[in-house]
Amino acid sequence: MLYGLSVVFLALVSGEFLRQLFQLPIPAVVIGMLLLTAWCIVRRGVEPRVAYASEGLLRYLGILFVPAGVGLIELGDKLKSQGIAMLLTILISTMVTLLVTGVVLQFLLLRRKEKLNQRAAK
Repeated sequence: MLYGLSVVFLALVSGEFLRQLFQLPIPAVVIGMLLLTAWCIVRRGVEPRVAYASEGLLRYLGILFVPAGVGLIELGDKLKSQGIAMLLTILISTMVTLLVTGVVLQFLLLRRKEKLNQRAAK
């Protein structure tokens, strides 16, 4: 568990370091997640110890969103004046994300099926 958490937090800290070093407008957690994804790709899969630690964190993901909820409460005035625009933006971006995810999934499933058919033909 300690090794897995160390890898996850190292990715997070590396993301923060890169964000500050290059003054990137992207949140450090996103950069860290991309670094962790790249690490898993290079290693050709997720190491079981990292997967186990990640599953433990996902179990408590709801608690990790509490600070964001408190932040929304503090921004009550802005929510009143810009709430509809925010809601529309969230809905549209969610629909676009679902659409793109579906298209990518279909593409990957077709590619996988073609590879399996090619292997079966050999």
